[in-house]
Amino acid sequence: MNPILLKTTGLSLSFGGISACDGIDFELAEGERLAIVGQNGAGKTTFVNICTGYLKPSAGHVYLDGEDITGLSPRKITRRGVARSFQIPQIFTEHTVRECLLIAASARRDKLGFFRSIDRSVDVASVDETLKLVQLAERSHLQARLLPEGQRKLLDVAMALVLNPRLLIMDEPTSGVSSEEKHELMETLMKALSERKVTSIFVEHDFEIVERYATRIAAWISGKIAADGPPKKVLENPEVIRNVIGG
Repeated sequence: MNPILLKTTGLSLSFGGISACDGIDFELAEGERLAIVGQNGAGKTTFVNICTGYLKPSAGHVYLDGEDITGLSPRKITRRGVARSFQIPQIFTEHTVRECLLIAASARRDKLGFFRSIDRSVDVASVDETLKLVQLAERSHLQARLLPEGQRKLLDVAMALVLNPRLLIMDEPTSGVSSEEKHELMETLMKALSERKVTSIFVEHDFEIVERYATRIAAWISGKIAADGPPKKVLENPEVIRNVIGG
């Protein structure tokens, strides 16, 4: 088995008496593509937010490659190798596609300055290579606001990939993308992650996407992981069928 990259022990957090994360013990090995599934309110986003520093747990710990990162800020966790993309792409809509990557690479490394050219602050070759990797090189001159939703999603991921993360966590990467685009989007994403050797977690409601692209599924029900394992096994689990797929 590959080394464990992300681990949580006893992770807990409640909101108004409702347990969104109930003593989660979890391990993710390098190279895995984990899909997190569950109904709204099951605790998926809470778990992701704790692992990326947007929320602090009331109990438990998060470890990245054996280092305790519990409670660190999102920026500090990003610098340790965990990147994230969002359900609503977090892009700079008034800038070009290429400028978005330059800003992301600069700002997250504290390289921005009033008297320093942005393209002299980062590895420009890496930025251009990342654009090619996600098939946005030919659109690099366009303002980000002009991209269709699928390509906005790709740009959001590219802004994370430009930092060369070890782990990328994606929140509903196909949300808002047309059925005609979603498979092409996922093919591009998975190829990019494979080429960069990036381990990934993606929260997803589309079970066709989950079954096709995940190597492992963790199903959340009421703040707990109710089933965890190979896609076929989890998707055939009676509790998952009853409370997640058919809920």
